[in-house]
Amino acid sequence: MSSLSSRAEEQSHLDTIYGRLDELRAQARDRLTESRTGSAGGLYQRDVTTHMYAERLARYDAVEEGLCFGRLDLRDGARRHIGRIGIHDTGEPLLIDWRAPAARPFYVATAITPYDVVQRRHIRTRGRTVVELDDEILDLDAARTGSSAGSLVGEAALLSALTANRTGRMRDIVQTIQAEQDRVIRAEPGGVLVVQGGPGTGKTAVALHRAAYLLYTYREQLAARGVLIVGPNATFLRYISQVLPSLAETGVLLATLGDLHPGITARSAEAPEVTEIKGRAVMTDLLAAAVRDRQRVPAETLEIEVDRHILHLTAADCAPARRRARESGLKHNLARPIFETGILDVLAAQIAERIGDDPYWDDPLGEDDALTSPNLLDDSDRADIRDDLAGNPAVRAAIDSLWPVLTPNQLLIDLYGVPGALESAAAPSALSGRAHDPGSVGSISAFISADDCALLRREPGSGWAPADVPLLDEAAELLGEDNSARTAAAARERRRRLAYAQGVLDITAGSKSYELEDDDEAAIPNIADIMQADMLAEHLDEHEIRSAAERAAADREWVFGHVIVDEAQELSPMAWRLLMRRCPSRSMTVVGDLAQSSALGAPTSWADVLAPYVADRWHLTELTVSYRTPAEIMNYTRRTLATADPAINPPRPVRTTGTDPWETTGTLPELATRTVDEIALTGEGRLAVIAPAAQIAPLSAALPGLTTGPSPDLEDHAVLLTVTQSKGLEFDTVIVVNPADILKDSPRGANDLYVALTRPTQRLGVFTLLNP
Repeated sequence: MSSLSSRAEEQSHLDTIYGRLDELRAQARDRLTESRTGSAGGLYQRDVTTHMYAERLARYDAVEEGLCFGRLDLRDGARRHIGRIGIHDTGEPLLIDWRAPAARPFYVATAITPYDVVQRRHIRTRGRTVVELDDEILDLDAARTGSSAGSLVGEAALLSALTANRTGRMRDIVQTIQAEQDRVIRAEPGGVLVVQGGPGTGKTAVALHRAAYLLYTYREQLAARGVLIVGPNATFLRYISQVLPSLAETGVLLATLGDLHPGITARSAEAPEVTEIKGRAVMTDLLAAAVRDRQRVPAETLEIEVDRHILHLTAADCAPARRRARESGLKHNLARPIFETGILDVLAAQIAERIGDDPYWDDPLGEDDALTSPNLLDDSDRADIRDDLAGNPAVRAAIDSLWPVLTPNQLLIDLYGVPGALESAAAPSALSGRAHDPGSVGSISAFISADDCALLRREPGSGWAPADVPLLDEAAELLGEDNSARTAAAARERRRRLAYAQGVLDITAGSKSYELEDDDEAAIPNIADIMQADMLAEHLDEHEIRSAAERAAADREWVFGHVIVDEAQELSPMAWRLLMRRCPSRSMTVVGDLAQSSALGAPTSWADVLAPYVADRWHLTELTVSYRTPAEIMNYTRRTLATADPAINPPRPVRTTGTDPWETTGTLPELATRTVDEIALTGEGRLAVIAPAAQIAPLSAALPGLTTGPSPDLEDHAVLLTVTQSKGLEFDTVIVVNPADILKDSPRGANDLYVALTRPTQRLGVFTLLNP
């Protein structure tokens, strides 16, 4: 069959697929319109229906580009077209979802192991038009008899994708997944899977496609709990944000570490030394000690005036109450009522002793100190006294000073800002009260010194850094939350809605409405009216229909079905503690490269990270082929890699560009000129200048055409970045400025330089400034 007739045949089938997609899209749009305008069913039901069809319509729109990209011709004569989603017509498969088992031979079949595939066809499209076909013969007998035409190489589609200009957004690799990548993507979800891979091996893309595969294959298990993907920074998340929608998956939560405490977006910068201290496992003990420091007994007798009576609280009075509260095993805020009860008992006894004596009692012995006057107060009287004391502002203030209700935010603000708070919590006697939790392994310091305390100290209002979020999460676990007020408020709101709904019904029926007080249960209507009011309340109530990802983002205690961690080598023991809390099943995919770690105190092995949580129940797999980074650049970086981590072998590149990296020195104007030249050579692609953080400001002034800032737009043709900002990104051309300063200024300079040098897909330049 000629190339022209093959293309016509594929175009015909593609037209059929898109025609069916248009029908499905129109059906979803019609149902969405009906759900928004219809009156049948309750408001909640309509919201659910609206949400379902809106999500379905979004999926159909997201897969419009590159809908069908492959075909398998099998020994039995069957043909399978492979694409982004599965599409059927009257039960017949027009397109098989790339994640389905039937599609797997498209990624793993070889001439040695063909899986009954005679020919594999890669189909390139532009819009809804077939523009190129690339056939691979996998059945050698068929190739020898001339029954199929094509190439045995089969790398055209891959190389075309690799050499295409970058766009500032990561593309999916669904058309070009390689066998070693496919094994990772389709691995079973149980346990922790570690994916170690050097630059250009597609770690991030594999992780994202794994998320899509797991949601497709285990949707029933994962749809309710959701999948969390953790990335290193907000720029990186924007860079990968279009991949999963293009794979028809929109229910995944993308977040940085700084996003994982609801109500807080932690973006403040801080010194690496401070970040390292906050990440130590011993911070669990320090926070526990800080909480205990807030559970006080008065150093001196505390005087409390109540109705002109002066009551006294001593350390001896308070110590038993504190001991009982601590021994309860409850978290700090939940244990406070026990402490409060003990204090109220002490104060109530003092008042009862003063006002309960019988004024007419006559000492039969005539000796004042021989017998005491009988107390006339009974248990009911004493209970009334306790109730009065519990509502007294002075008593409340005293209890608050001894055992305050704390929030995680306030605990950390006070710990960082109140003089002596850090030193008190970090004292050896305070830290020795708890055994170190998982994470205190390797080279991480197991104590907090006076110098560390000085580094941690800061003024209130200075903003939260990402390393604070695991500490806030740990504090929340230690403090607990008293939900009684929230429950009572919800009950009151429910009664209010019922009363309002019943009032509407009564007005409609011409009868009286109800005035329902907060605690007036007797005012609730009879059961028949309740049923009517309850149904109306459903219509009046504004239910919010949110995806699992949206609900998870607002709930600190949410447990995910699966967690994927990218750039995992950067995470601290405290960060791992947070993530393990979010995924108690330990169903995780951990993606990273130890040679690219730039964090102080970074682990030297994955066992250091995972053993405290899963012992040996984790599996390591390596991606060994570099698809993005050409041979010329990989060869240039070998010396840097040997310095960063001699134990790691670099990945094997699959292509060359014929362009060697260049090195030069010069002035700022000369750098500006060279940058303009490289932008011209890059054409429609993307260029990045990567420099030490301290030199970003002067370079920004000298290179005004480059986009920069805390979170630059990567879709601009040229950007100026720090090494940290460049992690996980790729560009057609990269100019690394002052590599010696990157080596010197960074806590793990060789690792950082290795990251910077391996960002380009085509061209690399190294520019050293004269007198920077």
